[in-house]
Amino acid sequence: IFAYGQTGSGKTHTMLGRAGEEGIVPRAMRQLFGDGEALARRGWRFAMAVSVVEIYNEELRDLLGARLPPGKKHTISHDAKTGATSVSFLEAVGVGSAEAAQSLLERATKQRAIGCTAMNEHSSRSHMVFMLSITGNNDETGQTVRGQLNLVDLAGSERLSRSGVEGKGVKETQAINKSLSALGDVIAALVNKDTHVPYRNSRLTHLLQGCLGGASGKALMLVHVAPEPGSAQETLCSLRFAAKVGAVEVGTARRQVAAAPT
Repeated sequence: IFAYGQTGSGKTHTMLGRAGEEGIVPRAMRQLFGDGEALARRGWRFAMAVSVVEIYNEELRDLLGARLPPGKKHTISHDAKTGATSVSFLEAVGVGSAEAAQSLLERATKQRAIGCTAMNEHSSRSHMVFMLSITGNNDETGQTVRGQLNLVDLAGSERLSRSGVEGKGVKETQAINKSLSALGDVIAALVNKDTHVPYRNSRLTHLLQGCLGGASGKALMLVHVAPEPGSAQETLCSLRFAAKVGAVEVGTARRQVAAAPT
């Protein structure tokens, strides 16, 4: 699930919320843990772990783990057979409740790159991906299921002429727009059913490869637009992008089930 739109259109509010107004991420946590409790009565046991990745200037950063020593970098790998995508040296913190997951979200958000632009006083200068990995075991049938939910708060697209940024802000804006453009290229390739889809053109699309085009994943995009007349051009671009996304056919998601050993 990811939020898309121009800077200041409400993406972070939708995904993370604020005091008294829960966003998608905390609501999803409550739903998943509630479902887990209900399924426990049918013999299921679930283990959940949270990881949070920031993509800033095309570099990966673990928002829950310690900084890597010099010479080491986070890298992305994709398993074509299972459709799973993983990040090296990424901290995965086990959680036993929605409250514990929310605490990790708040911790990660404080570490995120935030800046000020003419379009948004508290603008997210990075993409943030909140990953919840789930493993379920059924004591009665011996089945094991695995899945991962990626909740993505994208940095906002913006024109340099309107953003008013200077110095490092120019580089940040260029990196953001480049990765969002790469996302558009991937969507266009999926719509056209091209034999080659350029997932590796950006860290963002490489990380979300399994969700965007994998047989084992699904993607939901929430498009945000600003009501101001001065944002009409950005609104039109966002709606056109939404139309492209809506035309993508990814098929039926496969459930990953491991049979009990015999």
